[in-house]
Order: sequence, then structure tokens, then C-alpha cells
Amino acid sequence: MTAKTRIAILGASGYTGAELVRLLARHPHVEIVALTADRKAGETMADVFGQFAMLHLPRLCTIKEVDWSKIDAVFCALPHATTQAVVRDLPQHVRVIDISADFRLEDPALYREWYAHEHQALEQQKQAVYGLTEFNRERIAKARIIACPGCYPTAALLPLVPLLERKLIDPDEIIIDAKSGVSGAGRGEKQANLHTEVSEGIHAYGISKHRHMPEIEQELTKAAGTKVAITFTPHLMPMNRGMLDTIYVRGVNGATAEGLHGTLAQRFEGENFVHVMPFGETPQTRHVRGSNHCFIGVVADAKTGRAIIISAIDNLTKGASGQGVQNFNLMYGYPETTGIDMLPLFP
Repeated sequence: MTAKTRIAILGASGYTGAELVRLLARHPHVEIVALTADRKAGETMADVFGQFAMLHLPRLCTIKEVDWSKIDAVFCALPHATTQAVVRDLPQHVRVIDISADFRLEDPALYREWYAHEHQALEQQKQAVYGLTEFNRERIAKARIIACPGCYPTAALLPLVPLLERKLIDPDEIIIDAKSGVSGAGRGEKQANLHTEVSEGIHAYGISKHRHMPEIEQELTKAAGTKVAITFTPHLMPMNRGMLDTIYVRGVNGATAEGLHGTLAQRFEGENFVHVMPFGETPQTRHVRGSNHCFIGVVADAKTGRAIIISAIDNLTKGASGQGVQNFNLMYGYPETTGIDMLPLFP
């Protein structure tokens, strides 16, 4: 029998950490060796998340208590700005799948601008590979450090990158109207996330200054071969999980909405997790809930030459932990769907 890959999950008491446990507990090639949650050290995962009561998992511990000689790979589900210091000090044999934003921005000056402090692991940043799986498989498979994309970038980049690579849309006219479930804000106690503050309404936040903007622009610029500046507005929706991007684009070089749809359908044909719907049909967040799937729809705008693209993912799965497991599978040569091939939950 082939030995299992020994993993640690840092930040297991958060939503993305719990999602990693949910997915990796059924992964046939994984042994969960360590789970950390500094403020809940000594407790069980069942104490923190009752849905894990039937699983035999290691007790939560502090990061300092992890014996790294017994770990092959680590999933980092820590708050932003804390992962760098941990990864900087890890033994070289430990491969890293980072769910936070700490290694996504390639330019340290850009990181300093958007996160208001110096990057703490510049040497490790040079090793990091951006983990948008469908576009970066070869580099992901060989990497030591994977910077998994944010949820908003994942939903936006999957439909936009192929169109910019083929120069089919105007890079100066991209508008992304994005909506996320409350779990995207994390599990921390915040007044803005209370039920009475969120339910029965919708509101925009982070307008023109959301930290996912430079990440989206970084990857779109690489795809286009020229500087891309987007208009991006995120909204908080009164739902637990899910993400829907409504993206407005203008075709160039004779590209029509039907042509854009055909390009996306061809690009993602045969992909396990990205599905382009028939032209004119649009996805719903309820149809990807709890899954690693992304559904994309394209509709012709009433204005000639323009198109509306709608992309739906589960922010905790394809937008975070599920994509992390997808990248882990590539890194270790396991079938890409291993542990994450479940169908969406509905209703």
C-alpha cells in the first residue's frame, strides 16, 4: 500500500479550515497529522464544529507544537498577514498550500500598498506559484509553495483570462459586479456580520479599495499582455456561502457575445470543474453550493458588441479550500478530482 501524504492544517477553527477538514477527511491518500487553532488549542474539532463528531482527528494544538518532521504538506488557512512568518521558518521538505493572500501578489511593493506592512518572506515569495489550477497546472505540479487565489479572483479570472489571452475583449472596459455569502468574511466576531446586520438586505463594501482588486488586475494584465485596470465592486449577500460575478465586457476584433461564449466553451471543454452553460443561460449560486464546480454563462447585451458574463462558485470550496485540494492533488500526482468530486448540494 502506498504511504499516505501526511498533512497539517493551520487555522482549522475557521471556515476555510473546517472546509479543508471536510474535504481531506475523505481523501484516500491523506493522513491528517496536525490541526492548529492557537486560541482553541486542546479542544477537539468536534468541540468547535459539531459536524465532525464521528471523525477521529488529532486535537487542536498551537503552531509551535507541530512536529514538522512528521509533516509532508501544510494547508495554511490562517488570517492574512500571519502566514508569511510561519512559512518563512518551515523546513524545506514541507510543501505549502496557502489559502490566505500572503503570497498572491508578486510585487512586494504592491503587497505593502494594499496590506499596509512589509512582506515578511521575500525569499519564499520568489518560490510561490499562483494556484489558479486550470491555467497553471505544470508550474503547480512542481512548486513548493502554492498561493491559492482568492474567491473573488477565482470567479472573475476563470471566464476573463481566456478572452484576454485571445484579445477578444477590451482590457479597458471590464466591470465586475460581485456578490458573496457572509462566510467569505471569516468566522471572527464582527458586528457587521451579525444576522440582524446582514439579513433581509444587500450592501456594497470595499468600493474601489478591496484587496482582491490588485490580485485580479495582476493576473488579467499577464493574460492581456498590457496593463488592465478593472472596475470592481463586491457586495455582501444574506446567504452563508456562494459567489456570483456579473461581468460586463466589450468585444473587440469582431468578437460577438456568441463568439466569446464559443471561446469559453472550447477552452473549458473536458475540464472537471469549470462548465460553460448553453449560450443565453446563466448559473445560480445554489447550483454550485458545497462543490468545487464553477458554472459560467454568457448573454448578449442589448448594446451591440457587448456581453454579460455570469460566473458562480462556492466561495469556500472552489474559491478557497476545494481549489487548495485540487492543487495539492496536482503537486502529489493524485487524480485532480480526488476528494473533491462531490456534486453540489441542493436545495
